[in-house]
Amino acid sequence: MSYQMQPQQARPMSHGNYQGPGDLPMSSAKDSTLLWQQNSYLGDSGIHSGATTQAPSLTGKEEDMESDGLMFDLDQGFTQGFTQDQVDEMNQQLSQTRSQRVRAAMFPETLEEGIEIPSTQFDPAQPTAVQRLAEPSQMLKHAVVNLINYQDDADLATRAIPELIKLLNDEDQVVVSQAAMMVHQLSKKEASRHAIMNSPQMVAALVRAISNSNDLESTKAAVGTLHNLSHHRQGLLAIFKSGGIPALVKLLSSPVESVLFYAITTLHNLLLHQEGSKMAVRLAGGLQKMVALLQRNNVKFLAIVTDCLQILAYGNQESKLIILASQGPVELVRIMRSYDYEKLLWTTSRVLKVLSVCSSNKPAIVEAGGMQALAMHLGHPSQRLVQNCLWTLRNLSDAGTKVDGLEGLLQSLVQLLSSTDVNVVTCAAGILSNLTCNNQRNKVTVCQVGGVDALVRTICNAGEREEITEPAVCALRHLTSRHVESEMAQNGVRLNYGMQVIVKLLQAPSRWPLVKAVIGLIRNLALCPANHTPLRDNGAIHHLVRLLMRAFQDIQRQRSSVASGGSQQPGAYADGVRMEEIVEGTVGALHILARESNNRAIIRSQMVIPIFVQLLFNEIENIQRVAAGVLCELAADKEGAEMIEQEGATAPLTELLHSRNEGVATYAAAVLFRMSEDKPQDYKKRLSMELTNSLFREDQNMWNGGDLGMGPDLQDMLGPDQGYDGMYGQGPPSVHSSHGGRPYQQQGYDTIPIDSMQGLEIGSHHGPGGGGGGGGSTYGPMDPMDMAGPDSADLNFDHLDELPQPPQDNNQVAAWYDTDL
Repeated sequence: MSYQMQPQQARPMSHGNYQGPGDLPMSSAKDSTLLWQQNSYLGDSGIHSGATTQAPSLTGKEEDMESDGLMFDLDQGFTQGFTQDQVDEMNQQLSQTRSQRVRAAMFPETLEEGIEIPSTQFDPAQPTAVQRLAEPSQMLKHAVVNLINYQDDADLATRAIPELIKLLNDEDQVVVSQAAMMVHQLSKKEASRHAIMNSPQMVAALVRAISNSNDLESTKAAVGTLHNLSHHRQGLLAIFKSGGIPALVKLLSSPVESVLFYAITTLHNLLLHQEGSKMAVRLAGGLQKMVALLQRNNVKFLAIVTDCLQILAYGNQESKLIILASQGPVELVRIMRSYDYEKLLWTTSRVLKVLSVCSSNKPAIVEAGGMQALAMHLGHPSQRLVQNCLWTLRNLSDAGTKVDGLEGLLQSLVQLLSSTDVNVVTCAAGILSNLTCNNQRNKVTVCQVGGVDALVRTICNAGEREEITEPAVCALRHLTSRHVESEMAQNGVRLNYGMQVIVKLLQAPSRWPLVKAVIGLIRNLALCPANHTPLRDNGAIHHLVRLLMRAFQDIQRQRSSVASGGSQQPGAYADGVRMEEIVEGTVGALHILARESNNRAIIRSQMVIPIFVQLLFNEIENIQRVAAGVLCELAADKEGAEMIEQEGATAPLTELLHSRNEGVATYAAAVLFRMSEDKPQDYKKRLSMELTNSLFREDQNMWNGGDLGMGPDLQDMLGPDQGYDGMYGQGPPSVHSSHGGRPYQQQGYDTIPIDSMQGLEIGSHHGPGGGGGGGGSTYGPMDPMDMAGPDSADLNFDHLDELPQPPQDNNQVAAWYDTDL
């Protein structure tokens, strides 16, 4: 095609954009006409519509044009160069009609075999319009085809179902088998599957087939169909209403793997999504069958079984007991030991977690080695598995205080205290608290792996998170009492800068359970003389006195309310803690702190001695004992003895000489002994006889006091090396007692029955580390003075600093802060 134009149409090019021959600038009309006549421009074939050519830079001078020649090149009409083969291919495709190219893109299956339509795409980054149309058109075509087939499947199933129902109910097992396999094939397609589940008669026929047929193929096909239906809510409802659950439970005894798989997965879907399925499975005996399946070794199959057990046991005590009776805990613990498939370990740990809150299953899991098995996975990379193991161990730990072989677990727990996950730290602290309760071996292990340092850091980092601070403080309280490493633990708290933060926990916003635990910890820390100064400097005495006064007032108000016809609740409670426990704890802690002279001066200045004296009248023997004990310490100074006497303590102390509790009686004797320093000799003589008659009234023949058979003097109760620690020293030589006595229940983080303490009988001589093989327990002396010799006929008041040691009770449990709780 050639462009012909008139010279007057020539105009300057705008911004170098070529719009056509009319845009070409020429120097004269003659030159323009000559140029256009001599040359024809390449026509647009339609392949590159809009492709432009660029004119040379023309000066308009005739000599320039002659020297340069015509500078339009064929290649300037394309964006890129092409080979001869490509040009030939383009010519070939141009011979095809547009309809053929569209047909090849949208309906390639209609082309004759061997015919190939060449692509028009030469730049892979720029698909052609037909190519862009091809994919969505294919999707649309397939959707239409699927819709047609879906309708065909649905119509076919709808017409076939009535006949198939008849065949499934046939007496001939061969007919039933063929029909069941046909239904199974239909259930693999969505449309026919919906038709099946919409027919209650068909579902009922399938249930009857798996219930009554002894033919393996029939059973496999029928249960396979129910399995396919169970992926839809409508199918689950149809199976449930048709009584499918008892039939499926029956199949759990099948020896065929495929039948077992279909049955358990169908039941699993029912338990997950169909209301009423749990009770139906329980009534059909499904729990027993599922526990029996735990002996198989297919990990994915076991994961489904254990998940079913978790669903059935959660929140249902009867199911937990059935699992226990079926030896479920033993099998579950074996799985935790034997496999490494994460999903199976996770589902199994979930079942154990549910069972671990059952008081009957708990000891069975512990006895089966459950704690050691769970401890194996605390380093697993799966956080959900670790978390489940920790919660389960947390629930089991109060029943595992006597379990051996937990050294690895304890070390892992100490390491987990440094975790950034609050739940992990909470569980680790709680488990450590329980496992160190009354277990000297575990206490030593935790101390040796850095537990004291880790717990102090945990408390410092926890701030006001009482779910962490309370168990951590309880664990520290256990570690600082009654074992060979306890003194190291007491020093360790101070050396790790824990005194200030621990004393601070006695203040708001701490709740009473935490306050109670902190009181016990401070009492144990005070057993170490080096801790007295930092405790005093951080205000421990002041806070203990404040708490004592508050608790004492609450008790008085509660008693006044009862006296006036108000509440009949026994004792004053706050956050589940009895105020009597706070009174007992604070007075006991002040008793230990009062061993130091500066502390005694501060206690005297707090005007709290009147409360101590009033507590001598309390009906709770432990409170009487701690009150008499702190008064005994305060009476060591003349000022304290005078203040005690001025508060009218002589009468109640004299009365307590007759107490059945030997600890109370002996403390009272010691206070009276010290208060008699300035009394006349006659008074001392009468007191001596009163003490002798009271303290040894029960068995005068048990003492070998002299040749004449006279009762021993008060000093004879102690050997020459025995110090004065008694009830509030580092505890009895053994925490395991054969004596009876009431269990003391913890009111704080866990409830653990505590054995009664083995008592120290009057006259027994327990020096440091002696008495009953208690693993090195010692009795730190408060006033290590030698007592009067055994030949004294009566109390020698020339030795006023000599005090009797109150014996350990052999008929009652020790106070909560002295039994780790």
